[in-house]
Amino acid sequence: MDRPILRTFIAYVEDRPGVLNRVASLLRRRAYNIESLSVGRTHLEGISRLTLVLEADEDGARRIEANLYKMVNTLWVRDVTHTASVARDLALIKVKADAATRAQVLQLCEVFRARAVDVAPEALTIEITGTSDKLEGLLEVLRPFGIIEMVRTGMIVMTRGAEEAEARFDSIPARSTENGAAG
Repeated sequence: MDRPILRTFIAYVEDRPGVLNRVASLLRRRAYNIESLSVGRTHLEGISRLTLVLEADEDGARRIEANLYKMVNTLWVRDVTHTASVARDLALIKVKADAATRAQVLQLCEVFRARAVDVAPEALTIEITGTSDKLEGLLEVLRPFGIIEMVRTGMIVMTRGAEEAEARFDSIPARSTENGAAG
């Protein structure tokens, strides 16, 4: 039996109230802990894209995908864990930085290709985008200065290559712009 690993799912769902709640409830009922969940509109009207990261074994991953497909508002689901992809996370980090330590904090930000988006007399707010490892690395070097506050968006993932994107949208039914029902 295989061991649970972090799995990444991409799902296209109807952009309607309650869809996110139903996805979270589905996973809660099956005792899965969500590591990361990001959802937002797509370039297609009435369709949102959900990126979900959670720990599951191979059998659990197949069941999650199947259960997501059973939801009435789900249009398309794929486990992209082992697919070539680009993954990014965004974080805003507020760190203590007075006049004596500000230059040192800014140098560390430069190394990680992060940038200061707000400067206050006793703190800096830093923006960083990248892989989870990159964000964790910056957090580690900033901890000694004193992290005041931090927020992360959650992982967003896109598979590589044009073919994947085109194939993905062939399976999404045409939408009616009038009431959002399948046409």
